[in-house]
Amino acid sequence: MDETINFETVRFPAADGFMLSGSYFPSSDPGGGRPVLICPATGIRQSFYYAFSHWLSEEGYSVLVFDYRGVGSSLAESHVKKSKARKQDWGELDMPAALEWLLSKTGTDQAILIGHSAGAQLVGLMPNHESISHLVAVSASSGYVGNIKYPTRLAALFFTFVYIPLAVRCLGYAPAKWIGWGEDLPPMVALQWARWCRTPGYLESDFGEGVEHDYYKKLTCSITLFSADDDPLATKDNIRDWLRLMPLTAKEIVPLSPGALGCGPIGHVNMFRPSRRKVWPLILNDLQVQRL
Repeated sequence: MDETINFETVRFPAADGFMLSGSYFPSSDPGGGRPVLICPATGIRQSFYYAFSHWLSEEGYSVLVFDYRGVGSSLAESHVKKSKARKQDWGELDMPAALEWLLSKTGTDQAILIGHSAGAQLVGLMPNHESISHLVAVSASSGYVGNIKYPTRLAALFFTFVYIPLAVRCLGYAPAKWIGWGEDLPPMVALQWARWCRTPGYLESDFGEGVEHDYYKKLTCSITLFSADDDPLATKDNIRDWLRLMPLTAKEIVPLSPGALGCGPIGHVNMFRPSRRKVWPLILNDLQVQRL
């Protein structure tokens, strides 16, 4: 990582007392825009977003990025297989705690949330969702495997129907790092995620059961969704499947073409890489529109 990137390492508790680790990038302009909370994708460490967070802070936004429980610096246990985290805990407990810390730090009553994949998917589980002024959803959609593009669908079917259940049963966790699918996942995170992916409606299939409370139909913040045309996971069908959960929100979909932007493949995770920084001004433009 570039040594010129300076930030403050912070720790804060979730509502259940679990301590989370994050990184705070103060704004270079005290009179800049609303603070920004970056919520990572599944199994992606906060450090993946450091270059983007630093760039955004230089553009006048205070930024907090953090690790969910069971991931990276927020893994409290000696091994990921000992973590009791569930995927829904990230939306019900971790994201709300990060938002509250950021609002307290900056003395504001609302923040912009930039959610990458799961970081946007789970926003409807946040009891403090009214403190979100705007949602920037990057590569976000339902994760239903039936709507994923081939040949990635075949890999996703194997991953969710065979690999995760078998790995958790045999090893006690889901090794994901060595196959390039992010950090190794706690057992209950992996099993819940796989079950959602296998089921039409994704996490909606758990409403009223595993997920006792949700706020998707109450969300009123505007949403801008950035969707790359080479993303095999966040397909048009999966995007529609996710957006329909939030009937009260104003929605805009911004299609991205790597060819037209003159950059390499964007796919599902590349948008935050420094090598894809040509895309970043598009996100900045959206944040600036929210200030008008």
